[in-house]
Amino acid sequence: MTETETGPHTWRPDRFMVIVAHPDDADFGPAATVAAWIEQGSVGWLVCCTSGDAGAEDPDTDPLELAALREREQRAAAEVVGYAGVTFLHMPDGALVNDLILREHLVREIRTFRPDAVLATDPQTLFYRGRGVNHTDHRAAGMAAVDAVYPAARNPMAFPWLAKQGLAKHNVRRLYLFWTDHPNAFVDITSTVDRKLDALRAHESQMKDFASVENWTREWTAELGKSIGVEAADGFNVVIIDEDDEADEADAAEPGAQVEAGAAES
Repeated sequence: MTETETGPHTWRPDRFMVIVAHPDDADFGPAATVAAWIEQGSVGWLVCCTSGDAGAEDPDTDPLELAALREREQRAAAEVVGYAGVTFLHMPDGALVNDLILREHLVREIRTFRPDAVLATDPQTLFYRGRGVNHTDHRAAGMAAVDAVYPAARNPMAFPWLAKQGLAKHNVRRLYLFWTDHPNAFVDITSTVDRKLDALRAHESQMKDFASVENWTREWTAELGKSIGVEAADGFNVVIIDEDDEADEADAAEPGAQVEAGAAES
């Protein structure tokens, strides 16, 4: 884990993957950072562990219809942000478990897309500074992402049939944990907060009071921005797994824009 940075975080991955529990989590989470990185030449892929089939107030809601709607909303939001693609793993909403089944799915995605960094919810966050409880699915997805990144994705003996299918081990170099109470890096998102809000608007089934969402989003990102002297920022608990060498740092400063074949879209 890095020491807390005093200025804007400038390291940028060439390729990155965002792993979340539900449709809309990535847009409530790091969407502005993702949009900024993509604008600068990075390539991103989004993985949703569930399709949000329990995300309604009416118990008579058809979960399959809701899941299909929420997938459409997330695909529309992903286009706004600029992801190269989205994968839905179709795990049960509200019952997500960090087990070997989910880990294998995530390792398959990581070894296919081969990201330099993975963004996920901070599984250490149980209570949001005394103001709420972190959803159990968020914690499970975050821990599953961490366990898939290290050691499973880089261990050829983990799920060895994947390697035999041509998915060789892959070393993810950094984790960016969001919704964290312990941020040590802040990304300047002044130019992409509006893009984040546009992505959130795509989740119409979940937005009962968008004006309120917009207000607290702007207030929260502005508060984080004060930490580094900018108008708006995202905060992350950044965990460095593999240190950069000088060649890596040069590559990160000017990453290539070529999009290789990503994870298979479901």
